[in-house]
Amino acid sequence: MGLGEPSGWNKQQLEVSCQPERCVSFLRWACSLVSWLQEKPGLPLCRKVCYAVGGIPYQMTGNALGFFLQIFLLDVAQLEPFHASLIIFLGRAWDAVTDPAIGFLVSKSPRRKYGKLVPWIACSMPFGVLSYCMMWFTLSDATPASLKFLWYLFMYSFFQTCMTCHHVPYSSLTMFLGGTQRDRDSATAYRMGMEVFSTLLGSGIQGQIVGSYHAHMMNGCYVSNETLPNTSTYSLTDSLENTRRAYVFASLVLGSIYCLSCLILIFGVREQPGPLSPLGKVELPFASCLRMIVGHKPYTQLLCGFLFASLAFQITQGIFAFFCTHAAGLAGKFQHLVLIMLVTASLSIPFWQWFLGRFGKKTAVSLGLVLIMPALVAVTQVMHNFLAFVFLVIVAGCSMAVLYLLPWSMLPDTVDDFMLRNPSCLNLEALFYSFYVFFNKFAGGLAVGISTLSLHFAGYHAADCTYNPSVILTLRLLMAPIPISLLLIAIIIFCLHPINEERRKQMRIEMEAMGHQAQRGSRE
Repeated sequence: MGLGEPSGWNKQQLEVSCQPERCVSFLRWACSLVSWLQEKPGLPLCRKVCYAVGGIPYQMTGNALGFFLQIFLLDVAQLEPFHASLIIFLGRAWDAVTDPAIGFLVSKSPRRKYGKLVPWIACSMPFGVLSYCMMWFTLSDATPASLKFLWYLFMYSFFQTCMTCHHVPYSSLTMFLGGTQRDRDSATAYRMGMEVFSTLLGSGIQGQIVGSYHAHMMNGCYVSNETLPNTSTYSLTDSLENTRRAYVFASLVLGSIYCLSCLILIFGVREQPGPLSPLGKVELPFASCLRMIVGHKPYTQLLCGFLFASLAFQITQGIFAFFCTHAAGLAGKFQHLVLIMLVTASLSIPFWQWFLGRFGKKTAVSLGLVLIMPALVAVTQVMHNFLAFVFLVIVAGCSMAVLYLLPWSMLPDTVDDFMLRNPSCLNLEALFYSFYVFFNKFAGGLAVGISTLSLHFAGYHAADCTYNPSVILTLRLLMAPIPISLLLIAIIIFCLHPINEERRKQMRIEMEAMGHQAQRGSRE
């Protein structure tokens, strides 16, 4: 008999015949097996997978926007750099305002039949899919520039609001999956692995669909400048229209995946309250909640470290397609580089999960962020060499996996630390996660605003085929010196974070003691 198997396990009982005693014996074995499975500790694999699938929409659409929105607004919609930067910055600023507001509304919402968090995800899904598809729709060239600006600003802001209504309750769901601290770390690893895979879906699908059309547009530029006299002429107008249709088709594909992943989450996960997470309503006013959260030192330090690291990565992410197209001479190949980077990041998640368990989370995050710095420096020095870029983006992908996994793995420990130090302040999980999401999105808006404004002051103009040395210099500065400086600040902050492995072990003991006490109280 195997260890932990229910009593009565043998092959003969599986051979059910028409004899009544055999049927009764088989039914008894089946009941004992079901009972054993129900008593098995830890989170079921099915719940982890369904929870992880729910993270696909946020990362998939976010990375598609991060890699392609800037080049879409400038080269496809043909907005001025100032208008493009204003759209992205104002959209992210609006998104930043809605994050804490939605987080507080989620905390104040009551627990209903289908839970407290899942209804928010279900209701926001159709509006999010619609606004995402409409955002990639290109208005006619005869449309006034002011109307184009308002159209993209409204669609982008509305989509960000829908994603906030999805992602704030979804990320808070980590605290309500049930199980132990180790189970929660495991579920977070599943989630981050799926989110990195979803970046592969978003950037990969969109990149493969639209990348070749961008290459055609650049070839049209070369032909118009007579730099390729032996090349057959390619109509710039036809190329632009084909590129616009490709963006719409890509948005429909990603919108379908968005809808499917939300349905899997809604029907596959049920919220599980805990001793410090009862899924109730917050009774304190917003100002009091905000004051208590901001006053928790480990949380504010983690926020600052996450902000600088996220800002560095998102500056690089937002400018990468532009850099490959205009500075590195890889206009038709950047989508393949993005694909390789994201595949590497996805495959690196299990290694970093093992590494943080073996050497600690602070060591893992510091080493992972240092890893990308030499790659960024080398990227700015290598031109027209696809194989060299492949090696460098593999290194960058390994480092990117750390940014996906470690800060989100450190956040539940910080929330636990707050709850143990303030046992009377419950049900604030959504606010903790909403401010975390807020800083991530704020970093994204700031990153795109910095890059597009830098291009504006460098003299970049949409559809301008002439070589501009100041634009090339600006792209190189945005690819290496600025992100590396931000990463160094983030590493220092993470090293000073007060929750180490010793404190995590102490918190785990205290949480288990409270769980046992709650079980005894319920039995009595």
